[in-house]
Amino acid sequence: MTAAPAAAGPAGLNLGQAIAQARALGLDRLDAQWLLGHLLQRPRSWLIAHDDAKLAADQAQGYAALCQRRADGEPLAYLVGESEFHGLALGVTPDVLIPRPDTETLVDWALALLTQDGQRAPRVLDLGTGSGAIALAVAYRHPSARVTATDISDAALTVARTNAERLGLTLDWRRGSWWQALPAHLEFDMVLSNPPYIAADDPHLPALRHEPLLALSPGGDGLGALRQIIAGAGAHLAPNAWLLLEHGWDQAEAVARMLQSAGLEQIATRPDIAGRLRCTSGRQRSAS
Repeated sequence: MTAAPAAAGPAGLNLGQAIAQARALGLDRLDAQWLLGHLLQRPRSWLIAHDDAKLAADQAQGYAALCQRRADGEPLAYLVGESEFHGLALGVTPDVLIPRPDTETLVDWALALLTQDGQRAPRVLDLGTGSGAIALAVAYRHPSARVTATDISDAALTVARTNAERLGLTLDWRRGSWWQALPAHLEFDMVLSNPPYIAADDPHLPALRHEPLLALSPGGDGLGALRQIIAGAGAHLAPNAWLLLEHGWDQAEAVARMLQSAGLEQIATRPDIAGRLRCTSGRQRSAS
C-alpha cells in the first residue's frame, strides 16, 4: 500500500495543488480525485478533508504520470485497475473490455427470467466472458445457478478467475471461441453473451483504442460474432432455454430476424439505460 502523504516536510505540492494541476491537463475533478485516491489508497472524502497535506516527490511524480495517461485518453478503470458492475467491484486490465452499465440490462433480464422459471439449479452459460462481469453477477445474485463462462483469451480468463476468487464464487471456466469451448453434448437452461458487435467502419471505434479490439469488433458489419452464436445455439440450448444477447443500438431488428430464423420463439428486445434497443432474447422450443 502506498504511504499517505506527509502533513509536513520539504516544500512541495499539496493535494489541492495536485488536483489543480490535473484539472489544468483537462481532467474533470472526479477523475483527478479518483487517481489521487488510488495512488494514496485513501477515499475521496479524506482527500477533500486534507487538501493541504503534502505529497512526497515520488508521489507527485507518480500522480503526474497517471494524470498524463488519463489526459491521453487511457480509461480510468485501467489506471486504477478496477471497475464496478452490478454492485460488484471487478478487477480489469487492458486484456478485457471495461464493463458498461448498459450491460446490466442483460443481467437484470437474465435474473428476472431465472426467478420466473424457478428452476432449482439452472445451468447458465456466459459466452465471451472477458472480466467475468456477466457470469459473476449472475452467480452472485442467483447463488443456485451453475454458471459456466468461456473466452478465447487466456489473459481474459485469468482476470475473470481472479475476480471470482476475490468474490468467493466458483464457476466452470472454459477456453475457446464461442461454442468450440464446449463439448458438443453440453446443454444449458440460459445462454448469455455480450459479444463484439461494433462494425469495422464505426467512427467511434478509434476512441476505444485502449480496449482490446477482439472484444469490441468482429470486423465487417459487426454481426459476425452474433451470427456464430445464434447459428450454434440450437445444439446447446435445453428445451425452453433462453438465449439473451447484447448488441448495438441499431442491430436489434437484424438479431431478432436471426433468432427467428434459428427457430427460437418468444423473441423480445429491451432498451438500455438510455432507452436504446440493446438486448434481444429468444427461447428454445419445448421438447413436446
